[in-house]
Amino acid sequence: MTEEHVLLNHSMGDGVVLLTLDRPERRNALSARLRTELAHTLGELAADESCRAVVLTGAGGTFCAGFDLKELQASDAPEELFADADAYHHAVHTFPKPIVAAVAGPAVAGGLDLAAMCDIRVAQPDATFGQPQVRFGVPVAFDLMKSILAEPAARELCLTGQVIDAAEALRIGLVNHIVDDCVEAAKALAITMGEVAAAAPVKPQVLAVQPPLFEG
Repeated sequence: MTEEHVLLNHSMGDGVVLLTLDRPERRNALSARLRTELAHTLGELAADESCRAVVLTGAGGTFCAGFDLKELQASDAPEELFADADAYHHAVHTFPKPIVAAVAGPAVAGGLDLAAMCDIRVAQPDATFGQPQVRFGVPVAFDLMKSILAEPAARELCLTGQVIDAAEALRIGLVNHIVDDCVEAAKALAITMGEVAAAAPVKPQVLAVQPPLFEG
């Protein structure tokens, strides 16, 4: 199930699958290819009865630095690079099994959106979170942020472009836990969530929350 050099996944046992964004040289930026492969892999895992839950992380000490700006700048038709963005967002946000984001290093812009679409976020002390792209006129997924944060906190993140540390993210409810080894902690949570999901296979938030209106 491993994709070529971009998205790797390995069985962690107990029905938990580890997905790793594997573009460390680009801080795991979400290229069109990576978005497509992530959506494809999640589609396969949704149909895989041996998979009960997923841990999502990034290689090289970064969770995800957002959409690939170098790819956008090099394109003569950057709007075409976003043609699959809705499908990618939908694949992550409506994935029918629990996803735990294991966040080390930056999770910013589209990388924060990716972490926010997961069910639970576990962060290492060096993790950072923010929507700095708003400072350059790039729209922010405010509906997504307010689906997991109190609206004042969501507005502050989306309107200031500030980047916050793990401690502040925990304080406002953006992350669930701060741990020294986010992948191992995420695995433990995923095992428990997978056991529950086996009895109640449809995630409650998929029923209760409409997909967010992504902007950009």
